[in-house]
Amino acid sequence: MFAALWFRAPARARLHALRELYRRFFGENTPDARGRRLLAEWLTAEQRAQFEQHRYFDVIGCDTGKRYRIHYGTAANVHEVDDAGHATMGWCFVPSGFLVPGDVMLAQKIALETDEKGALALANRFPPATHSEHFYRRPF
Repeated sequence: MFAALWFRAPARARLHALRELYRRFFGENTPDARGRRLLAEWLTAEQRAQFEQHRYFDVIGCDTGKRYRIHYGTAANVHEVDDAGHATMGWCFVPSGFLVPGDVMLAQKIALETDEKGALALANRFPPATHSEHFYRRPF
């Protein structure tokens, strides 16, 4: 009996390793993971560090020089912030189609950095919630 368990152990270990490889491969190749990787490639080093620590990053509008904070999400996730870092106005604008959060955030970043007035002309304004920092701190 001991010999039968001895020969099965390597097979079990290989099966476990294969399952783990399969899980990691598909976990890293989901649309959401690919969207986050593409976003990270477009962020500056400072923005990437800010995003990894806080799940948001700041961009500067090309037309007015105002600072906007883009939180992880697909809608109502852009806030205009003052010099103290407090949200003064919320903006909701998203590209058309069914996109993952990383792709939406990248589109919002590019829109604010290249055509701020055009993006905000299409956006819906909303007052910032006082609890928004806690809301956006959910894990991936």
